[in-house]
Amino acid sequence: MTIPLQINTLLFDLDGTLIHHHPSSLDVLFSILDKHQIPLMQSAYREALHFIFQYWANSEELEQDLDMYGQFSEEFWLHYLKRKMWSVGLSEKQSTELAEQVQVEFNELYQPETLVGKDVKPTLKALRSKGYKMGVISNRSNPIDDEIRELGFDSYLDFYFTSGDIQIWKPDPGVFEHALFLAESTPETTAYIGDNYYTDIIGAKNASIYPILYDPRNIFPDADCQVITDISDLVPQIV
Repeated sequence: MTIPLQINTLLFDLDGTLIHHHPSSLDVLFSILDKHQIPLMQSAYREALHFIFQYWANSEELEQDLDMYGQFSEEFWLHYLKRKMWSVGLSEKQSTELAEQVQVEFNELYQPETLVGKDVKPTLKALRSKGYKMGVISNRSNPIDDEIRELGFDSYLDFYFTSGDIQIWKPDPGVFEHALFLAESTPETTAYIGDNYYTDIIGAKNASIYPILYDPRNIFPDADCQVITDISDLVPQIV
């Protein structure tokens, strides 16, 4: 499947798409649960990822937790941890008993490094050479300007911003409309590439932008959109 000919603008998600964090927060959580001898179903990892992706898509659960515990307070993160444990099959009783200790261990162990896939910069360079306008939209709260420059992405991009910069979060179409304004593009000539179906794909569709799901782990096997498993897949697919 190729990307439509009329597209001249490519918008990218950042975390989980152009960059990755190793180990992931979920890998660390699962290692802690394993240490505590908590048995998990084979499908637990995918179910946890589905929960995490959906939770951060301006879900009702997120709104409830922010209202109840305040924005990203210690109590908020503790309850979020409980929700993640519920998503992999732990009971409310188990989660309540374990949560505080698991949170302490998680804070000690979660020291990820930022990784850029070996195909990312060559792909961005190739796309730039083909004349595509390109930008990054991140759902983070804080600016990413310094990080984009440190990663060496700034030479390939026309713009980049976070949801926190404009106080609109994916999948709200307003985020994508702001990107279209910066790119001086239209929905019909724009594609968006991201790894979270609930924020990236639904958000792009809400803005009438062509959606492309980056899904190397086959987390969304039934996705109703174009799917790639490597960022480099974009180059041969653009004709």
